[in-house]
Amino acid sequence: MLALLFPGQGSQTPGMLAPWLNDETKKTLATWSLHIDLDLERLGTTASADEIKDTANAQPLIVAAGLLGAQALGLSKFSVVAGHSVGEITAAGVSGVLSPAHALELVRQRGIAMAKAASQVETGMAAVLGGDRNEVLSAIKSFDLVPANDNGAGQIVAAGSLEQIDKLVENAPAGSRVRPLAVAGAFHTHFMQSAVSHVAGFVEKVTINEPTSQLLSNKDGAVVAGGKDAIDRIVNQIANPVRWDLCMQTMVAGKVTGLIELFPGGTLTGIAKRAMPGVELLAIKSVDDLALVPDFVAKHQGVESVSS
Repeated sequence: MLALLFPGQGSQTPGMLAPWLNDETKKTLATWSLHIDLDLERLGTTASADEIKDTANAQPLIVAAGLLGAQALGLSKFSVVAGHSVGEITAAGVSGVLSPAHALELVRQRGIAMAKAASQVETGMAAVLGGDRNEVLSAIKSFDLVPANDNGAGQIVAAGSLEQIDKLVENAPAGSRVRPLAVAGAFHTHFMQSAVSHVAGFVEKVTINEPTSQLLSNKDGAVVAGGKDAIDRIVNQIANPVRWDLCMQTMVAGKVTGLIELFPGGTLTGIAKRAMPGVELLAIKSVDDLALVPDFVAKHQGVESVSS
């Protein structure tokens, strides 16, 4: 069985869209850009690293890149689709829950609202790498922080006030390294609650469809019950932890044999390499990697259910 994955914020790099541009993709990007009042082609080609680090720019750029990559695959259906954090919106677009235009409208509103929420209080995030899982979680809690991203495989991201993040860095749990992340705020925590309210109001105007693939949720790794359930979960996930570890557990339990991580790929397949041994991985990092897709899909595609 084949799963299609979409990375989250932090996967963007300067000039990332340049190799993907042709007459057709330029036209698509121009249409999307007009729709959300944001120059996606410029952000993906000539914008600086600092500019695309801005949450309000990074999130639409990442979703646009994933949607372009999915279109380039030329496949109409996948067994399992999942995205990490903002990648859930890309996954919703590819699985048919949202049209590409509505996915980009949603992520544009999400990025703006999260950037605004992050500006209210000085907060941040730090990755805790290695160490005993229970000890790491206990240390995060002891510093009044939140395990905002649980990526499994010895990688948990803590979030909260910068003061408490600094204390965690200075007092790393035994056997671990703590690395502060260059992000604007404590995403996936209560500090983002105002963004949840904003996005919840926006999605009331969006057309929601039923997924054409099994769509996994960051909330608990479960297959969503339908389109509305998917969107409700995506909205609430803004202020709640990403349980990517549970998404991977669902895929392993469902006997997924191959993972394709769509452009800009590498992060999720890197995590899966440690957490999902025996599963074959393909990260789409460049246009050239698309040539590897047909044989990979032929080997792994199926219609089994991960929830059966």
